[in-house]
Amino acid sequence: MKLYTTKLAPNPRRVAWFVAEKGIDDLETVEVNLLAGEHKQPEFRNKFGLGHLPALELDDGTCFTETVAIARYLETVYPEPNLMGVDPKETAIIEMWTRRAELYLANPMMMFVRMTHPALSALEAPVPEVGAYNKAAAEKFMKALNRHLADNEYLAGRFSMADIVGVCGVDFGRLVKYRPPEEYEHLNRWLAACNARPAASAGLK
Repeated sequence: MKLYTTKLAPNPRRVAWFVAEKGIDDLETVEVNLLAGEHKQPEFRNKFGLGHLPALELDDGTCFTETVAIARYLETVYPEPNLMGVDPKETAIIEMWTRRAELYLANPMMMFVRMTHPALSALEAPVPEVGAYNKAAAEKFMKALNRHLADNEYLAGRFSMADIVGVCGVDFGRLVKYRPPEEYEHLNRWLAACNARPAASAGLK
Protein backbone atom coordinates (compact mmCIF):
# COMPACT_ATOMS: atom_id res chain seq x y z
CA MET A 1 0.00 0.00 0.00
CA LYS A 2 1.02 3.59 -0.66
CA LEU A 3 -0.05 6.52 1.52
CA TYR A 4 0.14 9.86 -0.28
CA THR A 5 0.59 12.58 2.31
CA THR A 6 2.20 15.89 3.22
CA LYS A 7 3.72 17.39 6.34
CA LEU A 8 1.95 19.85 8.66
CA ALA A 9 -1.51 19.78 7.04
CA PRO A 10 -4.18 18.62 9.52
CA ASN A 11 -5.92 15.93 7.45
CA PRO A 12 -2.72 14.05 6.57
CA ARG A 13 -1.64 14.39 10.20
CA ARG A 14 -4.83 12.59 11.29
CA VAL A 15 -3.93 9.49 9.30
CA ALA A 16 -0.22 9.68 10.19
CA TRP A 17 -1.18 9.79 13.89
CA PHE A 18 -3.68 6.96 13.45
CA VAL A 19 -1.03 4.83 11.69
CA ALA A 20 1.51 5.58 14.43
CA GLU A 21 -0.95 4.68 17.22
CA LYS A 22 -1.45 1.32 15.57
CA GLY A 23 2.23 0.76 14.92
CA ILE A 24 1.68 0.11 11.21
CA ASP A 25 5.12 -0.06 9.62
CA ASP A 26 4.53 -1.56 6.18
CA LEU A 27 2.96 1.46 4.45
CA GLU A 28 4.98 3.11 1.70
CA THR A 29 4.75 6.89 2.14
CA VAL A 30 4.73 9.26 -0.83
CA GLU A 31 5.25 12.96 -0.03
CA VAL A 32 3.13 15.36 -2.10
CA ASN A 33 4.02 19.06 -2.29
CA LEU A 34 0.79 21.00 -1.72
CA LEU A 35 2.21 24.47 -2.28
CA ALA A 36 3.69 23.31 -5.59
CA GLY A 37 0.29 21.99 -6.60
CA GLU A 38 1.37 18.38 -7.08
CA HIS A 39 -2.04 17.21 -5.84
CA LYS A 40 -3.70 19.10 -8.71
CA GLN A 41 -1.70 17.45 -11.45
CA PRO A 42 -3.61 15.18 -13.90
CA GLU A 43 -1.74 12.07 -12.81
CA PHE A 44 -2.87 12.52 -9.20
CA ARG A 45 -6.43 13.58 -10.04
CA ASN A 46 -6.87 10.72 -12.49
CA LYS A 47 -5.77 8.26 -9.82
CA PHE A 48 -7.89 9.57 -6.94
CA GLY A 49 -10.68 11.54 -8.62
CA LEU A 50 -10.01 14.67 -6.54
CA GLY A 51 -6.87 16.49 -5.50
CA HIS A 52 -7.26 15.55 -1.83
CA LEU A 53 -4.71 14.43 0.73
CA PRO A 54 -4.15 12.05 2.34
CA ALA A 55 -4.86 9.33 -0.19
CA LEU A 56 -4.37 5.58 -0.05
CA GLU A 57 -3.51 3.30 -2.95
CA LEU A 58 -3.96 -0.42 -2.32
CA ASP A 59 -1.81 -3.14 -3.85
CA ASP A 60 -4.64 -4.08 -6.23
CA GLY A 61 -4.80 -0.53 -7.57
CA THR A 62 -7.86 0.58 -5.60
CA CYS A 63 -7.51 4.25 -4.63
CA PHE A 64 -9.45 6.36 -2.17
CA THR A 65 -9.21 9.51 -0.09
CA GLU A 66 -10.94 10.98 3.02
CA THR A 67 -9.30 10.50 6.39
CA VAL A 68 -12.06 8.57 8.16
CA ALA A 69 -12.47 6.23 5.18
CA ILE A 70 -8.74 5.52 5.20
CA ALA A 71 -8.80 5.01 8.96
CA ARG A 72 -11.79 2.67 8.67
CA TYR A 73 -9.95 0.53 6.12
CA LEU A 74 -6.77 0.42 8.19
CA GLU A 75 -8.77 -0.39 11.34
CA THR A 76 -10.16 -3.44 9.56
CA VAL A 77 -6.79 -4.62 8.28
CA TYR A 78 -4.94 -3.78 11.51
CA PRO A 79 -7.60 -4.22 14.22
CA GLU A 80 -5.35 -3.63 17.25
CA PRO A 81 -5.16 -1.37 19.08
CA ASN A 82 -8.77 -0.51 18.43
CA LEU A 83 -9.45 3.18 17.75
CA MET A 84 -12.93 3.13 16.19
CA GLY A 85 -15.09 0.93 18.42
CA VAL A 86 -15.18 -2.67 19.66
CA ASP A 87 -18.95 -3.20 19.51
CA PRO A 88 -21.96 -1.52 17.84
CA LYS A 89 -22.64 0.90 20.69
CA GLU A 90 -19.07 2.08 21.13
CA THR A 91 -18.58 2.30 17.37
CA ALA A 92 -21.62 4.57 17.12
CA ILE A 93 -20.42 6.77 19.99
CA ILE A 94 -16.95 7.15 18.50
CA GLU A 95 -18.46 7.84 15.08
CA MET A 96 -20.72 10.50 16.57
CA TRP A 97 -17.84 12.28 18.28
CA THR A 98 -15.62 11.92 15.21
CA ARG A 99 -18.24 13.65 13.07
CA ARG A 100 -18.81 16.34 15.68
CA ALA A 101 -15.09 16.95 15.99
CA GLU A 102 -14.76 17.19 12.22
CA LEU A 103 -17.83 19.26 11.39
CA TYR A 104 -17.87 21.70 14.30
CA LEU A 105 -14.22 21.96 15.30
CA ALA A 106 -11.68 20.78 12.73
CA ASN A 107 -13.37 22.14 9.61
CA PRO A 108 -13.97 25.64 11.02
CA MET A 109 -10.42 25.77 12.39
CA MET A 110 -9.01 24.78 9.01
CA MET A 111 -11.06 27.45 7.26
CA PHE A 112 -9.99 30.02 9.84
CA VAL A 113 -6.31 29.31 9.12
CA ARG A 114 -6.72 29.00 5.36
CA MET A 115 -8.59 32.29 5.14
CA THR A 116 -6.12 34.28 7.28
CA HIS A 117 -2.61 32.86 6.75
CA PRO A 118 -0.80 34.83 4.02
CA ALA A 119 1.48 31.92 3.06
CA LEU A 120 -1.56 29.85 2.10
CA SER A 121 -2.60 32.35 -0.54
CA ALA A 122 -0.82 30.04 -2.99
CA LEU A 123 -3.75 27.67 -2.48
CA GLU A 124 -6.62 30.18 -2.34
CA ALA A 125 -7.25 33.89 -1.84
CA PRO A 126 -7.51 34.92 1.85
CA VAL A 127 -10.88 36.23 3.04
CA PRO A 128 -10.41 37.53 6.61
CA GLU A 129 -14.15 37.86 7.24
CA VAL A 130 -14.66 34.19 6.46
CA GLY A 131 -11.74 33.35 8.73
CA ALA A 132 -13.23 35.32 11.63
CA TYR A 133 -16.63 33.67 11.19
CA ASN A 134 -15.11 30.20 11.30
CA LYS A 135 -12.92 31.04 14.30
CA ALA A 136 -16.04 32.10 16.21
CA ALA A 137 -17.85 28.91 15.17
CA ALA A 138 -14.96 26.73 16.34
CA GLU A 139 -14.74 28.53 19.69
CA LYS A 140 -18.48 28.13 20.22
CA PHE A 141 -18.05 24.37 19.92
CA MET A 142 -14.92 24.49 22.10
CA LYS A 143 -17.12 25.90 24.86
CA ALA A 144 -19.46 22.92 24.56
CA LEU A 145 -16.50 20.53 24.47
CA ASN A 146 -15.05 22.13 27.58
CA ARG A 147 -18.27 21.26 29.43
CA HIS A 148 -18.21 17.70 28.07
CA LEU A 149 -14.56 17.19 28.98
CA ALA A 150 -15.16 18.30 32.57
CA ASP A 151 -16.52 14.79 33.15
CA ASN A 152 -14.74 12.85 30.40
CA GLU A 153 -11.05 12.19 29.87
CA TYR A 154 -11.51 11.83 26.11
CA LEU A 155 -14.29 12.69 23.67
CA ALA A 156 -15.79 9.20 23.41
CA GLY A 157 -14.78 7.82 26.79
CA ARG A 158 -11.36 6.53 25.76
CA PHE A 159 -8.76 7.69 23.28
CA SER A 160 -10.07 7.18 19.76
CA MET A 161 -10.17 8.51 16.21
CA ALA A 162 -12.49 11.26 17.48
CA ASP A 163 -9.69 12.72 19.61
CA ILE A 164 -7.22 12.57 16.74
CA VAL A 165 -9.59 14.49 14.46
CA GLY A 166 -10.34 17.13 17.08
CA VAL A 167 -6.79 17.73 18.24
CA CYS A 168 -5.39 17.93 14.70
CA GLY A 169 -8.01 20.55 13.89
CA VAL A 170 -7.21 22.72 16.91
CA ASP A 171 -3.45 22.33 16.50
CA PHE A 172 -3.61 23.62 12.91
CA GLY A 173 -4.30 27.01 14.48
CA ARG A 174 -0.65 27.16 15.51
CA LEU A 175 0.15 28.33 11.97
CA VAL A 176 -1.49 31.64 12.90
CA LYS A 177 -0.28 31.50 16.53
CA TYR A 178 -3.74 30.56 17.77
CA ARG A 179 -4.33 29.01 21.20
CA PRO A 180 -7.76 28.11 22.65
CA PRO A 181 -9.05 30.44 25.35
CA GLU A 182 -7.34 29.76 28.69
CA GLU A 183 -10.67 29.56 30.52
CA TYR A 184 -11.45 26.34 28.65
CA GLU A 185 -9.37 24.43 31.19
CA HIS A 186 -10.84 21.00 30.48
CA LEU A 187 -10.38 21.42 26.73
CA ASN A 188 -6.77 22.48 27.23
CA ARG A 189 -6.15 19.56 29.59
CA TRP A 190 -7.50 17.21 26.89
CA LEU A 191 -5.32 18.81 24.19
CA ALA A 192 -2.21 18.47 26.36
CA ALA A 193 -2.97 14.83 27.21
CA CYS A 194 -3.52 13.88 23.59
CA ASN A 195 -0.43 15.72 22.36
CA ALA A 196 1.66 14.00 25.05
CA ARG A 197 1.04 10.64 23.38
CA PRO A 198 4.15 9.39 21.54
CA ALA A 199 2.22 8.97 18.29
CA ALA A 200 1.02 12.59 18.33
CA SER A 201 4.17 13.84 16.63
CA ALA A 202 3.50 11.72 13.54
CA GLY A 203 2.88 13.88 10.51
CA LEU A 204 4.66 16.86 12.04
CA LYS A 205 8.25 15.90 11.24
